[in-house]
Amino acid sequence: MSAATALATYESMQMRSPDDLIEQHAPLVKRIAHHLLMRLPASVQVDDLIQSGMIGLLEAASKFDDSKGASFETYAGIRIRGAMLDEIRKGDWVPRSVHRNARRVSEAIKAVEGRTGRDAHDKEVADEMGVSLDDYNAMLQDAAGGRLFGFDDITGAEDTLSEGFDGPRAGPFEEVAEGNFQEHLAEAIRTLPERERLVLALYYDEELNLKEIGAVLGVSESRVCQIHSQAAARLRGRLQDWH
Repeated sequence: MSAATALATYESMQMRSPDDLIEQHAPLVKRIAHHLLMRLPASVQVDDLIQSGMIGLLEAASKFDDSKGASFETYAGIRIRGAMLDEIRKGDWVPRSVHRNARRVSEAIKAVEGRTGRDAHDKEVADEMGVSLDDYNAMLQDAAGGRLFGFDDITGAEDTLSEGFDGPRAGPFEEVAEGNFQEHLAEAIRTLPERERLVLALYYDEELNLKEIGAVLGVSESRVCQIHSQAAARLRGRLQDWH
């Protein structure tokens, strides 16, 4: 790209008003809403997600600073998802037993892998928990509908991915700690069993829905949910002692 072209591109970006950004990226809200909806109970309506996502887009358009180096779409996507997750959590539709069982699964996986030094198999985790394989898979299925996998699922925090943009800037130690955690998370993902790693890549990187992932793997949507939940539980167990 020539200097003149780069300058013209920069100037055109500078001239875009918040209204222009909102109009251009409104389809992004719908895409994210339908992507999240595939992981949620039937009681969650797509219109509610879109409404909360539009609020996130409005906030992103008014606060975006292109001098930070990130593209608006990347920044807006985080704000939109965060707004939707906030709305979902306000509904408080997830039974405590689902969260409790998700923690039990993580602890069981960690215990088995600590003894064997390898990836824990489904039957081994079920035996560690003292439940049948069917009951274990049901727990994974419930967890898939009860949580949206992200950094908060791994650390156990209740904050959404969007928090931190509007608050005080983190100090040097916090920034270094966050960077180190992301490095450890990336390494933990690389060590997941191949099928779990593939599900995460197809869902988050390629943004396929559960039905599409199932077609790729040759399994049902419910099995994709279970694999996804087990990946989250395995990561949570492996990173439990990170702090």
